[in-house]
Amino acid sequence: IPRSRFAPVKTTSDMLALASDAYEVTPDHRMVLKAERAGVPPNVKLDGCYKFVDGLNGLIPNGPPSMIKCDKLTIEGNMILEAGVVFEGDAKVVNAAAEAKTLKAGTYTGTVEL
Repeated sequence: IPRSRFAPVKTTSDMLALASDAYEVTPDHRMVLKAERAGVPPNVKLDGCYKFVDGLNGLIPNGPPSMIKCDKLTIEGNMILEAGVVFEGDAKVVNAAAEAKTLKAGTYTGTVEL
């Protein structure tokens, strides 16, 4: 099956990318990358604490971040993303603390330490 008809979801990282605004649903109910992505999906790497769907849901309780302009996203550590978070370019968010911290609404690129 060609990728134009099938967007594989093997990990929660894939699921986050697919849930973001980098993809859209076509009139015939297919999930496809938006034209702005030029056929290249965002590269997402999530911390092991987001390996399962309940962990991912804890990361994005207010919905997925905007990733339409994101090339690569790395999430390390326990955190919660507020509604209105936008990732652009290569973005990395790190929380070295044991307790969850919140990433406030805004546009992020480069490395952000919570």
